[in-house]
Amino acid sequence: MILTGWGWVQTTLLAIYLLAVLVAVTGIISEKRDPVKSLAWIAMIALVPVLGMVVYLLFGRNWRKRKMFSRKGILDEEWIENVSRRQFSSLSDPALSDPAITDPAIAATPEIENNRDTIRLMLGNSRALLALHNRVEVLQNGKATFSSLYEALKGATRSIHLEYYIFENDRIGRQVEKILTKKARAGVEVRLIYDGVGTLWTEGSIFRRLRRAGVRVECFMPVVFPWLTSRVNYRNHRKIAVIDGRVAYTGGINVAERYLVGTRRLGKWRDIHLRIEGEAVNLLQSVFITDWHFVCPSELLRPDDYFGKSSVAEVCPMQIAVSGPDSDWSAIMQAFFSAIMKARERIFISTPYFTPNAALLTAMKVAALSGIDVRLLIPGRSDSKVAWWATRSYVQELLEAGIKVYMFQGGFNHSKLVIIDGDFCSVGSANIDMRSFEDNFEVSALIYDRAVAARLEAGYEADLRNSRLVTLDEWASRSNWVGGVESLARLLSPLL
Repeated sequence: MILTGWGWVQTTLLAIYLLAVLVAVTGIISEKRDPVKSLAWIAMIALVPVLGMVVYLLFGRNWRKRKMFSRKGILDEEWIENVSRRQFSSLSDPALSDPAITDPAIAATPEIENNRDTIRLMLGNSRALLALHNRVEVLQNGKATFSSLYEALKGATRSIHLEYYIFENDRIGRQVEKILTKKARAGVEVRLIYDGVGTLWTEGSIFRRLRRAGVRVECFMPVVFPWLTSRVNYRNHRKIAVIDGRVAYTGGINVAERYLVGTRRLGKWRDIHLRIEGEAVNLLQSVFITDWHFVCPSELLRPDDYFGKSSVAEVCPMQIAVSGPDSDWSAIMQAFFSAIMKARERIFISTPYFTPNAALLTAMKVAALSGIDVRLLIPGRSDSKVAWWATRSYVQELLEAGIKVYMFQGGFNHSKLVIIDGDFCSVGSANIDMRSFEDNFEVSALIYDRAVAARLEAGYEADLRNSRLVTLDEWASRSNWVGGVESLARLLSPLL
């Protein structure tokens, strides 16, 4: 059959499309991603012609090795080395460079001895120094967090560094704006990084007002056409505040009033934050500085101007773990995996989105089958329908392995919390999901201290009392239609 006219056009377009599909699939395979994620993208391209390819081009390309993030990774490593050298010269304890701690009293503590492998792992995969002398206050909700943050900001005399995924132009955002404006006009150096996707719906006037007041404001990878395809998928999900190099905040709470009054559909947002004094403040400061150099390469900040000398004497060992697409390792996921595999008695986890990779899921199930008390707290309602359905798709296999699954009933539980054996705990921005482990820039405080773990456990147990324990009989009796929706969401979750 000889093709003429429109037939030739159709055949040519089909050939071009099939060639594009072949190139895309070859690229997905060559990137050596998580097999689940790779298969999900291949299925999307194969089963949803044209639209699947468009979605992949918009959201699916892996920039982990691209120049943009390679440059940031090199810069981060240089700064980590710089921080390491300065820690040696400015801090009293040389043990910060190596978990083989020279002080026998500290080395013999269960918190260090039980977690020595995890500490070494974090030094190896992300150069996370072990800061020994810290003071940590657990802020159990938005009210406590914002009250403490306001006080610290008002007391700033030299510098304020803020980095948030979401910075709303609401009552909380305007109160922070008011304080920052006053401080900037008084001569305090104020810098703010906000994420281009997290603040996509934030009214931009708040940032314009801050800039006019003298605050240095930068957007992390703004999402503007026609560069959407290269920027929308890898976001800065970190929440960091460092004031005068002496006090720092990190955790899961953004600058938004939903953590105080909630939202109409979900109610109050439940989350946890930390106030930190001590040697770990410099480590959080270094995270901010490396991110600032990425968003504002023309301004090179001198460490001497922003790193403080700690006077905290109490021992509270801590590492600041960071991960993102600029690293070859999923450092925070590896920390969780290592800690879970070494658990002896109990594992308590809270996460708003639960779509783990195969390794972490297996580790949790193996722990439960070995007789360890494993509990998972997830939301009863969520701000993301797909994420909520995908989270539910894991519940039956978790229950069958003996994991206790609780659904929070007091609003939307946004806490990102891991507590193991009462001597390891993590509070930060990373969810137990593939996006946090692979795609987003995240930060978590890994704390090896029984007193801090006890305070976090007390809050966790209070949340469990405000939750519903799911039973296997109840879950197995849900309709096939519900199970089908969960399965579909699980298939799509690696793409989102």
